[in-house]
Amino acid sequence: MKLIAQNKKALFDYEILESLESGIVLLGSEVKSLRLGRCNLKDSFIKIIKQEAFAFGIHISFLSTTNPHFRPDEKRPRKLLLHRKQIDKWFGKASQERLTIVPLKIYFNQKNKVKLQIALARGKNLHDKRESLKKKILNKEAQASLKNYGKHL
Repeated sequence: MKLIAQNKKALFDYEILESLESGIVLLGSEVKSLRLGRCNLKDSFIKIIKQEAFAFGIHISFLSTTNPHFRPDEKRPRKLLLHRKQIDKWFGKASQERLTIVPLKIYFNQKNKVKLQIALARGKNLHDKRESLKKKILNKEAQASLKNYGKHL
């Protein structure tokens, strides 16, 4: 698995309840720019419209070598390839329990296909965010002390 982009903001803002791998409909030039890592998942979200899942806000920039007459919109909505049962299940949970569906990361799998990992998430409160920041700082300090411990011996 080759990671292209990760949505760190979603991991900070949301509590992840369930995750799922999905395919994504792309054009040829978009795949080429993904191979170069030109993707941003910040402020992106998943919306279900007429029993089809779409990803909004994923920014895939075009290459300079792309034909100027065939440059797709960089932030266009992209259809996700999911089974109907999965869509219905997640749509029911999201609407009843006031949950959000967010993309976590985009990557190439072993068969060299672009996949998008999406998650069913609940928004964090301010005190939860502060707690996660404290944990992150403590983990960094612990790793640094372990690293420095080996140098003094």
